[in-house]
Amino acid sequence: MKIKSILGIALVASLFLSCGDDKKESIPEAQEFSYNVEQFADIKILRYKIPGWENLTLKEQKLVYYLTQAGLAGRDMMWDQNYRHNLEIREALENIYVNYSGDKTSDNWKAFEVYLKRVWFSNGIHHHYSNDKLQPGFDESYFNELLKATDTRLDGMAYAAIFNDKDSKKVNLAKGVDNVLESAVNFYGPDVTTTDVENFYKQKKSPNPDRPLSFGLNSQLVKEDGVLKERVYKSGGLYGSAIDEVIKWLEKAKGVAENEAQGYALGLLIDYYKTGDLQTWDDYNVAWTAATEGNVDYINSFIEVYNDPSGYRGSYETIVQINDFDMSKKMSVLSENAQWFEDNSPLIEEHKKDSVVGVTYKVVTVAGEAGDASPSTPIGVNLPNANWIRKEVGSKSVSLGNIINAYNNAGSTGRLKEFVHDDEELKLEEEHGQQADKLHTALHEVIGHASGQLNPGVGETKETLKKYASTLEEGRADLVGLYYLYNPKLQELGLVDDWKSIGKAAYDGYIRNGLMTQLIRLNLGDDVEEAHMVNRQWVSAWVFEKGKTDNVIEKVTRDGKTYFNINDYEKLHTLFGQLLRETQRIKSEGDYAAVEALVEGYGVKVDQDIHAEVLERNKQFTSAPYSGFVNPVLVPEMDENGVITAIKVTQPKGFPEQMLEYSKTYSFLPTKN
Repeated sequence: MKIKSILGIALVASLFLSCGDDKKESIPEAQEFSYNVEQFADIKILRYKIPGWENLTLKEQKLVYYLTQAGLAGRDMMWDQNYRHNLEIREALENIYVNYSGDKTSDNWKAFEVYLKRVWFSNGIHHHYSNDKLQPGFDESYFNELLKATDTRLDGMAYAAIFNDKDSKKVNLAKGVDNVLESAVNFYGPDVTTTDVENFYKQKKSPNPDRPLSFGLNSQLVKEDGVLKERVYKSGGLYGSAIDEVIKWLEKAKGVAENEAQGYALGLLIDYYKTGDLQTWDDYNVAWTAATEGNVDYINSFIEVYNDPSGYRGSYETIVQINDFDMSKKMSVLSENAQWFEDNSPLIEEHKKDSVVGVTYKVVTVAGEAGDASPSTPIGVNLPNANWIRKEVGSKSVSLGNIINAYNNAGSTGRLKEFVHDDEELKLEEEHGQQADKLHTALHEVIGHASGQLNPGVGETKETLKKYASTLEEGRADLVGLYYLYNPKLQELGLVDDWKSIGKAAYDGYIRNGLMTQLIRLNLGDDVEEAHMVNRQWVSAWVFEKGKTDNVIEKVTRDGKTYFNINDYEKLHTLFGQLLRETQRIKSEGDYAAVEALVEGYGVKVDQDIHAEVLERNKQFTSAPYSGFVNPVLVPEMDENGVITAIKVTQPKGFPEQMLEYSKTYSFLPTKN
């Protein structure tokens, strides 16, 4: 599971270039550093540093380099997973961009550039957050001129997809429609229905029911002659040409592993890519979770299921990370006290774990990301996702420290002053907001995702809660964080100096965002659909409604503007605890009717008057609501025998330059063009 930031710290990142990089396209990181790269549409592109790189040994730097190369080698798998025509469309758009020699000052050309940059950012033609198809700011006639002028070929359904109304939602979670059939994501054949998916996996039985395999995680489900069939992602299978490149770099990484446990886990990951065997995937996750020593770690494979309307199939992603030992030591107190948090939670007793095992927490420095983690990145991650592994073995939680730092140093937009209720709220946010955000991320990942257990005999949440599983889990983890952020235990553990102020700042920010400011990301009239946005709204709206009798959260109108003011933090803390208890009950019991009522009743529909007001108030700010990253470029230096003698960190010249270099160097899947 991953945590995506609240407004003001958004989503992000990617990876590095190979030893064949054109050094003209990058600049030394030692030069004066600017976090801001460029802005277009609703997106701001940032860059991040890799502090502490020089403290790694050459062997460790090689490990990081090989792992990032492995991540980039699989980049195109994410593009194809997102939509079946994405790679063809990208190839055509990039050919136009590179070869067009006509008027580049016209409004049409500028609109074309923006469209291409949005496609790059989203890993395809659907918005990275809303899932809506991106609308080009130019018409077909101009596009045809560009195709002709650059001798570019794009026809058939790939061409039509840019302009028509078909496949309008990458992931369609609307109530009352066939969510699989109406989703454009390329996890299923065009005629596969939600009922097909449910019936297909009902027949799948794990050898050990107490350790269920992650059926569907690494495959595409299609119909061949009317018969459902999985096309497995593996060497020699679907995406085999890209997976073979991933394996090549993972083999190199295994050769410079820091220790036996890390090398053993990498070996299992390689075996998994070679075979596609889901038991090997579980074996790998157990080994990876246990491999906690060393300076370098990574996430790599088909992991998060947010993009699957049925919650089975994992999107390809990778994050390569270096341990921040100082911050990790300071925050390790959370994992060391995980059992205390479980024992003192408001959950029903039978839903608590008797023994919370193996939770490790680290603050890390990101060295590279790809796939579902790039250019839009999480700020925290807790893996593995399998409930039985979390219960029996444990999990790893990380907070992406340098990503958060880049957000915080990229400049203020002034939105805060516009939407806070009063000077007291402003002061709390300015003095304690960043620390509150970091602690919420830590509590969400370390304590939240690790807490609670399913009742005996209850199936996995993707089976019981279906399309609501992801937003329920993210909201549940958020609630764990919120419940403990307003607790003197944090001060007792030495994590904060003033727990009440930290808690108040966290509550103010969460409610402000959940009920108002995150709406700047939506077009007027849209429902909330992205899992994290949905969970922030249903959590906020539920406690707002349940606290009305006691005026816990007051809706204030002043000078024609709406604000939400928390009058009673103690009672809000109690309400968060009540909702946490209920969300864990829903998960533990697999109560589909209850989760549907919670999410549809509080998380999806938007107050249109407030939405219109928020959008109007936001017009004064030029900063984009979404952020993402270009990645540092790792440049290996070699001796006359081709042996790496050093690896330097540089920064890409810009966003287009990096995207074009990625396509040039890491395109391992064939296209039809």
